[in-house]
Amino acid sequence: MYLLTVTGNLLIIVTIYVDSQLHSPMYFFLSHLSFLDLSFSTITVPKSLANFLSQSKTISFLNCMAQLFFLHFIGAVESFHLTLMAYDRYVAICNPLRYTTIMNRRVCLLLVVFTWVGGFLHGFWQTYPISQLSFCGPNEINHFFCDTHPLYLLACSKNFINAIMDMANSGSITLGCFLVLFISYVYIISTILKIHSAEGRKKAFSTCASHLMVVSLFFMPCVFIYMRPSVTFVADKMVSVFYAIVTPWLNPFIYTLRNEMVRKSMKKLRGRKMSFLGIHIN
Repeated sequence: MYLLTVTGNLLIIVTIYVDSQLHSPMYFFLSHLSFLDLSFSTITVPKSLANFLSQSKTISFLNCMAQLFFLHFIGAVESFHLTLMAYDRYVAICNPLRYTTIMNRRVCLLLVVFTWVGGFLHGFWQTYPISQLSFCGPNEINHFFCDTHPLYLLACSKNFINAIMDMANSGSITLGCFLVLFISYVYIISTILKIHSAEGRKKAFSTCASHLMVVSLFFMPCVFIYMRPSVTFVADKMVSVFYAIVTPWLNPFIYTLRNEMVRKSMKKLRGRKMSFLGIHIN
């Protein structure tokens, strides 16, 4: 499944880069989302697979902190980015005549930079307090990878204030992104319902449906894990597999199956590859 995740997301990135017809803000953000999905899955899956196949299931403290940092770093960037994509859809549907002016290349790049800066700050905020805790042992993480909840349980120097602050940090990002998403889609749906053409409404709803499916797949596991007190990690471990492996694997299928332009571009890319290899299909 991890190889399919890598292949699917790389295919979307290459397709959008090669096809000039897809050089628009919406597809620029989509290619960036594919890069984030690829990165998010790569943070945890290779090491988890290595531990699964090895008798020595260990990770150094430094690598554990690095994994924790990048997990929250990329996770926050993706949260912000999905919210940014909702804003992009809002501008495209509610202000179509000003879309290219508002979402110009400079603005798109700046917005993406802001998502990375915000993600970095979130990752640092989540990681630094845990890195200062003392771990007395046995240092056995009841999880597939290093995350805040299991690490706080391992620490012998319990700091509930830090734990609460970490929860508040994740909660504020989730809630803030949800509010922006909700408000954007209230305006989007109200605008779509005013479109007189049935074909126009169908096309607009199709574009938004793909994004809403991806948003649901990403945020629902996060809400389940971080917005409730954890007593047992059995369910958390299953959910973590879903958002670390299944969601990045599903996203390329969601966007390609529902987007005719991406499907056509992939067919053209495949045709170019066949031509390059000297293979002709009649």
